[in-house]
Amino acid sequence: MAAAPGRAQQQRGRGMAAAAPLGAAGLGPPRVFAPLAAAAGLRSSSRSFAARPGEYSETVNTKTKSLYWRSPIKPKPNMCIESMPSEMLMKIFSYLDAVSLLCVSCVNKRFYHLANDNGIWLKIYSGCFPPKRTIWKVKSVQTETGPLSCAPIQDRKPGYWKKEYILKQMAAVTARVMQLVKPVDLYTGLPSRIKKAIKASGLSWMIVLKDRNGKEHVMEQADLFFKDTSVTIFWYSASWPCLDTLLSLKLLGVTPLLLDQSKAPSKNGPRRRSLIAEYDFFNLTESNVTLGADKLVQLFSLDPGLLVGLWKGKNEIAFVMASLHYHQLLERSTLGSATVQYALPSNKPILDDIDPEYGLHDYDLHLDMHSGSCTYLCGTFKSLFCRKGDIENGYLRLTVVSLKDNTKHVPLIGTVGLCWETDAFKGNVKDCYVMDVTLLDETRKPFWCFSAPVCMELSSKASSLYDYMGCVYTTDYADAEGKVCVELVWLEETKEYFIVSLVIYVSTEKVNNWYGTNY
Repeated sequence: MAAAPGRAQQQRGRGMAAAAPLGAAGLGPPRVFAPLAAAAGLRSSSRSFAARPGEYSETVNTKTKSLYWRSPIKPKPNMCIESMPSEMLMKIFSYLDAVSLLCVSCVNKRFYHLANDNGIWLKIYSGCFPPKRTIWKVKSVQTETGPLSCAPIQDRKPGYWKKEYILKQMAAVTARVMQLVKPVDLYTGLPSRIKKAIKASGLSWMIVLKDRNGKEHVMEQADLFFKDTSVTIFWYSASWPCLDTLLSLKLLGVTPLLLDQSKAPSKNGPRRRSLIAEYDFFNLTESNVTLGADKLVQLFSLDPGLLVGLWKGKNEIAFVMASLHYHQLLERSTLGSATVQYALPSNKPILDDIDPEYGLHDYDLHLDMHSGSCTYLCGTFKSLFCRKGDIENGYLRLTVVSLKDNTKHVPLIGTVGLCWETDAFKGNVKDCYVMDVTLLDETRKPFWCFSAPVCMELSSKASSLYDYMGCVYTTDYADAEGKVCVELVWLEETKEYFIVSLVIYVSTEKVNNWYGTNY
């Protein structure tokens, strides 16, 4: 029993002795395994030297040295989709949908030509618009039939079926939207289902800020509110460009090139832009009217219908708000280009030689006063007229609410103020609101329409009415087509405003162009 350890030590000694000649002869490096070294009583105090691939690694122990060979690491081949054969790329592209194909074609020139393949687009076209007829080929006695999708692809230019698919999809969306805008509201004379039409077209709005270096900063809409005759859009962000470097702002309508009704429009897909308005931002605070302010922001109004909120003391943009009237909004937001606005069609006047006051009577006014989320007044005033004697200084005077007729005085509901909001703050600018004016002619067609932010200013004169004793406020708006003058009285007892006077002034030039008259 005592001889067993001795034999084991002898065998280990022979193994160690046998390994040395092999290493010396260059037949292979000696290898010492950890369990064997531990059994031999070797300690693990060692120095290790790292080696690069393809070199030896030396481990120095107190009682043993060994060399290890590390095989070189072969670098992996650099695989790139652009280096793939065209046949493989075409196979991959055949599994993409139409929107993905359009995005892929923007990568480079090679992908553009491959993504224009008629075979791929004909498959997409046939899947969306199945053929309604077949092509018959007669060969002697036999008659063969083939589907429309088997038409010769080689006879078409590259991209033919792509163009046909896009045009047909756009025509389908246009037809769906046209059906929605046909019903007209009896009070406003505007499409009654405009909100559904905007959703069906995938329409949204963006602003593009251009600085002095020519760089464009794109801002997508953050929030919007639909009212009876207008839509109010807000943009706010934590990364606005510096106001001092900005030159202009463009307001554009954006619609997806290919609309998928089952999901929301993607901001990364192909889209069309239509310029609605362009504003000058050079010396914004000096060349524009200050509308109002609160503790955090100061408001500046730009015509038409744009409001810019600046942080007080910082001269930085807090938010941008646009108020767009529904009258021909879809046309202005979709039918223009990225650089040219849609030209509104001119009205063809219908001559009337019988009526001596043609164009001076039977006007209807729909008036909205709101702050985007809150409505202060929404009313319709009918049978407005103007006598020839009331035409002066190039304007027709239409009296909507008379100061003397207290039966027509109208109250405003709630506390008047313009609500605003950003990512971190929100507030309310007192005595500011959005005014929507829709003036209809005698045929109930929109004659003069606008939506713009306005403010109430304290008047120096006192109220002359015994029924309304309080501070007098005025609101004035003017553009190239007319003016609006509103007079309000604040009643301290009931904490509300009353409209005691409302007068519409319409330019005689607009009336003459509309009716073919000569006032």
